[in-house]
Amino acid sequence: MSDDSESDEGDTADSEASPAGLTHTEDGDAQMVDVTGKPDSRRRAVARGEIRLRESTVAAVRANEIEKGDVLTTARIAAVRAVKHTWETIPLCHQIPIGDIDTEFDLRDDRIVMRVAVATTGQTGCEMEAIQGVTTGLATVLDMVKAAEKDDDGQYPGLEIGGVEIVGKEKRPV
Repeated sequence: MSDDSESDEGDTADSEASPAGLTHTEDGDAQMVDVTGKPDSRRRAVARGEIRLRESTVAAVRANEIEKGDVLTTARIAAVRAVKHTWETIPLCHQIPIGDIDTEFDLRDDRIVMRVAVATTGQTGCEMEAIQGVTTGLATVLDMVKAAEKDDDGQYPGLEIGGVEIVGKEKRPV
């Protein structure tokens, strides 16, 4: 994670935890974890999530027939932008150098599954960036298809974003 108090493989960050064991906040104060003493390493994180949709909506996405335009391209751009700006939206998250971002979509009958992989070389991981990419990408899918999903009452029955999780992370010496 970009600033988890525990880094990959269970070693602790170089900053000291409070007596209560907190590394980011205590008694109304907020601090980033100090990672300056940690060596650089190659890191990669993969996150996934899905959005459940009507089968007709998924078919329209597959055929590029959604009125707003190309859903998957727009969601991919949104995911990349979100990854690059994670540090601006997640409090106390380190700004990290992004080396690579890979986005994949798996269109199933009643859902779209999205995976985002992020790679960096640095002192802290990139799990938050991968999660941010997935959640923003899926929210963009929702924005693009909501007219097709809306029922006669203006509601979105069955539409659900979920299953968001980190499915892998790696840390290797430089």
